[in-house]
Amino acid sequence: MLPLQLFRHCPACAAAVAPGPNPLACAACGFAFFFNPTVSAAAFIRDVSSKYLFIKRAKEPAKGKLGLPGGFIDFGESAEGALHREVREEVGIEIAGVAYMCSCPNEYSYRGVTYPVCDLVFTATAVNPETVRALDGVAGYEWRALNEVTEDELAFESMRMGLKVLCSLRER
Repeated sequence: MLPLQLFRHCPACAAAVAPGPNPLACAACGFAFFFNPTVSAAAFIRDVSSKYLFIKRAKEPAKGKLGLPGGFIDFGESAEGALHREVREEVGIEIAGVAYMCSCPNEYSYRGVTYPVCDLVFTATAVNPETVRALDGVAGYEWRALNEVTEDELAFESMRMGLKVLCSLRER
């Protein structure tokens, strides 16, 4: 179920509202609420041997699948700032040379709600790759060459799209 479909009452005046198109509009008080995608930042992080860091997800959705270090962007946080924070929280390393690569639409199902997400995908270099460890939400990690990763191993469609973009950029 999409977030817009969950609202049955206006958050401003509590009048009943019918589910409809975006935005949620209240006929009683005129309140309008726009439902936009949640934004996340993730990175293909390279080491000195040109292998990339993939995490093994410890939690649903996609538990056990490979993912990229990253996560949701908090209020008041830049995408790059969120990426640095999430990488530290998940694998305990610092990154450098952060460069925006592409954005990919995604869906993230959590507790019965399907959140539309816009994943901002970056590339980066690991400053201290030898200190990687599995931390928050991470069951394990692997350093792999891009040609050693298959699409069906990846947790989300946005990561499969990002992998295709990165591989096409490297071919140039």
